[in-house]
Amino acid sequence: MKSRLSSSTEDYLKTIYAFTEWQDTPITSSQLATRLGVANSSVSEMVRKLKDMGLVDHRPYGAVHLTEEGLRVALTMVRRHRLLETFLVNDLGYSWDEVHVEAERLEHAVSDLFVERLAARLGNPERDPHGDPIPSASGDIPRIDAHRLSELDPGHEGTITRISDENPEMLRYLAHERIHLDTEVTVVRRKPFGGPLVVRVGQHGAARDFDVPDEVAEAVWVESTREHAGCTVGGS
Repeated sequence: MKSRLSSSTEDYLKTIYAFTEWQDTPITSSQLATRLGVANSSVSEMVRKLKDMGLVDHRPYGAVHLTEEGLRVALTMVRRHRLLETFLVNDLGYSWDEVHVEAERLEHAVSDLFVERLAARLGNPERDPHGDPIPSASGDIPRIDAHRLSELDPGHEGTITRISDENPEMLRYLAHERIHLDTEVTVVRRKPFGGPLVVRVGQHGAARDFDVPDEVAEAVWVESTREHAGCTVGGS
């Protein structure tokens, strides 16, 4: 079925999947329009088409859910996109803030054979340059036990395992601050009166305190290595 789908259809399915990958709330038509940068009327028409094709479930004024076939196609596109991002960074010298748009252009053009040979060349990586898991050829996807930095309480220790790629400017900012995947962090405190979260970056002699803006704290995901006694995750 995938070969008969338009690039627009593939983009819709991928966007629906990506919205719910790191949180449980399903996407609405208006949120889908915002993410794709199109009119609500265009989304409504496309969602009706996707439903007729058996790719989504949707009721008027309700959320949009992928069917089993819709999820299969979405994961195929996610695999293509994240493998291409990895290739662009690892082999072509792109920076992590440049690859998203480039991969968007390429993912609809390459063949399934190209994708599988690319995966083999890269050593079948499990994550892309931003820490997002790469689905296998069969559609299996690793589950990452991680939480947003904004949800963690003081004393929480962990390793940065994922950084959202939605804002290239933020990625450039974090690169300048030498904050990237696998950076070790410890939550120190929240400054009073609505101040920023203070995080200790690195370990031992190289450790430094860093004031994390709220937007960054929402975009950075941490896999726990140890929690301070009595410390909990502040959200779900």
